[in-house]
Amino acid sequence: MAVSTMSFKPTLPLLISAFVSLLTGCNEANKLSLSERSIIYCSEGSPETFNPQLSTSGTTTDAIAKQLYNSLIVYKGQNNILGPSLAKDWHVTRDGKKITFYLRQDVRFHQTSYFTPTRLFNADDVLFSFNRILDKSHAFHQVSGGQYPFFQSNEFSELVEKVEKINDFTVRFILTRNDSSFLANLATDYASILSAEYGEKLFIENTPHKIDIQPIGTGPFKLKDYRVGSLIRFYRHDLYWQEKAKIEQLVFDISPSKTSRLTKLLAKECDVSSYPIAHEKIAERSDLLLESITSLNVGYFGFNTKKQPFDNKLVRKAISLAINKQAIIDTVYHSQAARAKSILPKTSWAYDSNTPELGYDPVRAKSLLEVAGYPQGFTMDLWAMPVQRAYNPNAVTMAKLIQADLKKIGVKVKIVSYEWSTFLRRLSLGEHQSFLLGWNADNPEPDNFFTPMLSCSASENGNNRTFWCNEEFDQLLQKALKTTNMSKRKSYYAQAMAIISEEMPLLPIAHSKRFQARGTDVEGDILSTFGGISFYHASKTKPTSEPQNLNEPNKSKKVSN
Repeated sequence: MAVSTMSFKPTLPLLISAFVSLLTGCNEANKLSLSERSIIYCSEGSPETFNPQLSTSGTTTDAIAKQLYNSLIVYKGQNNILGPSLAKDWHVTRDGKKITFYLRQDVRFHQTSYFTPTRLFNADDVLFSFNRILDKSHAFHQVSGGQYPFFQSNEFSELVEKVEKINDFTVRFILTRNDSSFLANLATDYASILSAEYGEKLFIENTPHKIDIQPIGTGPFKLKDYRVGSLIRFYRHDLYWQEKAKIEQLVFDISPSKTSRLTKLLAKECDVSSYPIAHEKIAERSDLLLESITSLNVGYFGFNTKKQPFDNKLVRKAISLAINKQAIIDTVYHSQAARAKSILPKTSWAYDSNTPELGYDPVRAKSLLEVAGYPQGFTMDLWAMPVQRAYNPNAVTMAKLIQADLKKIGVKVKIVSYEWSTFLRRLSLGEHQSFLLGWNADNPEPDNFFTPMLSCSASENGNNRTFWCNEEFDQLLQKALKTTNMSKRKSYYAQAMAIISEEMPLLPIAHSKRFQARGTDVEGDILSTFGGISFYHASKTKPTSEPQNLNEPNKSKKVSN
C-alpha cells in the first residue's frame, strides 16, 4: 500500500526528549577524532525537531536544514538567483499555474544505523514530502501534531491543487492561481525533501514519529547522535550527490549561556561560536576571527491583540511611542544595527521610504493612554526570548530597557522568560500579553516578511504571535502575489506597511547584522544572508593546539550571565 493512501492515525507525539542516543562505533570515533577533520560549533539552543517543515525557529533551522536536507531549488550567488538543487531544471507555464520539475537521477539518501535505503531519490519522495503537508488524510500529516507553520501561514494547501508524478524523475505542481512567491517558497529550508521509503518503513513498524527525530535526508551530513541539551553529532554523507563535505564530523555543542560559549571559544573547545559577546576581546586574539553578515531580518516588540489592553490600538501606539529604539540599538546591538522604520529592511526592493514611523514621544504616549482609558497606567507582562538571535542578541536586556521606558508613563512591566521550545510553544498558544521576537527572512521575496508573521492564516496556526488579523492587509498581500508587475507589487506592499503602522500589531525595532566568531584555522563560508547556516563548505587547516577527542567534546564549567 502506498504511504500517501494510508489512513493510520498515530498517537505518538514529537518527543525529542525521548530520543535515545545512537551508538557510536569505537573505530569510527577514533577515525574522526583528529581536530583537522572535525568542527565543533557552539550553538545557542536545542532544535525543536529534526524536520524543518515543522518549525520556523532559527535555532532549529540552523542546526538541521542545510546540514541534513536539500530542497528542489535554491538561491545561489551574491545576486540570489534561483538555481537547481534536487531538481536539475524546471518549467513554468505562461499562466504560472503549472510548474514542472525535472529531478536528478543520482541522489542517494543517508545510510545510518537505523535506515539503509534501497533506491535513489525519485518523484515518490517529492510527493511524500509535500502531500504530507497538503493532505490532511495523509498517514503522516498528523504525526508530530500536524502543524507546518511556514506552509500554513502561506496557505500552501489552498494554492497547490495537487502534486502529480509524471514519471520517476518528473513532478508537476498544479496551482489554483499564479503566485509570485511560489518558487521562492520552494527554495526555503522548510521545503526540505524527506524519504518516502523511510516513511513506509516507519509506518510498517508503527513508529512514524521517528521520521521527525531520527532524520533521513539527502544533505551533506547525516545524524549520528543527539543528546538533549548537550550536543548533536553529524557525520559526513560520503555518498553525497555533490562534492563531499571537507570535514568528516560536525558537532553542535549546545551552550545556551553566551558567557559559556565565549569561555569555550577562548579555550579552543569550540571552533565556531554563534552570537558571540565581548567583540573587543575576540578581536584582540590573533587566533580568532570575528565576522558578520548583513541579514534580511527584523527584531520587534509584539502585542497579543486578542488580550486586554492590547486589543486597543491606541494602547499599542502609546506603548510604542514610549520606547526609545535608538537607546536599545546603542545598548543591545552595540550600534551594529539600523533602526527599523518598518518590518522590511532598506535592502529589500519593496522597502518604501515614505512608510510613517511613530518615533519616540513619551509625552504623546501618556496622552494616548489617557484617551484609551488608562490615565493611571496598568501592569503588563513582557515575554523575553531566552536565546540570542541575530535580530535580538539580548532580549532580557532589551526587556529591562523597555521596562524602564514604560515606567515613565505609569506602566509596570513584569519580564517573563522560559526555555526556548517552551517559550515558542506557549507563545503559539497565546498565553502572553506582549513579547520580544524577530524574523530572519528565508528568501529575498518581500512576502516572506509579511505573510508568515502577520497574515490571518498565520494567526490561526500560531506563527503570527500577535494574533492580529486584518482582511484589507491580507487582500493587499494577495494582490501583490497575483501580479508580476514590480511597480504594482511595491505599491501593494507600501500600502500594507502603512496599515501596520496605523494598527501597530508590533513595533519594528532593528535590522541587525549577524555575528559569529571562529578560529582562524576554520575556512569557508558558513553564514548566509537568509536561511540557516551551512557547514558544507567549511574546513580546518592544521590544528593550532593538541587535538582533542571529539567523541566527547569538553564542557567548560558554565559561568553565570
